[in-house]
Amino acid sequence: MKYNELTRRYFGAPSTAGILSGPGVMRGAAGNRERGTWVQFDVQVVSGTLTAARFLAFACPHTIAVAAFVAEQAIGATATARLPQDVRALVERFAVPEEKLGRILIIEDAWAAALTSH
Repeated sequence: MKYNELTRRYFGAPSTAGILSGPGVMRGAAGNRERGTWVQFDVQVVSGTLTAARFLAFACPHTIAVAAFVAEQAIGATATARLPQDVRALVERFAVPEEKLGRILIIEDAWAAALTSH
């Protein structure tokens, strides 16, 4: 499979991979490994602003790249359960094949789970 430059960059060096701990950290996950896609986000919120975000994933390169991008782009934004970009925009930006749309929706679910966990 061919990957576009953005997918190769974020998959090859996902600077936001990992976990967070400490005050204000919330965690959410979606999917499952048995079905081939699982994503977890850890987010740190201070005074309503996302100050840090990390992800873990068992997934294809497209899914890992998009999760890394989402975590990176969210820093400094208002803490909201919506992705920094909508799913369609992410699919286009990362040239995700249509048959992988469900995997990107898992990212959206994991993000929402993290931002709504208490």
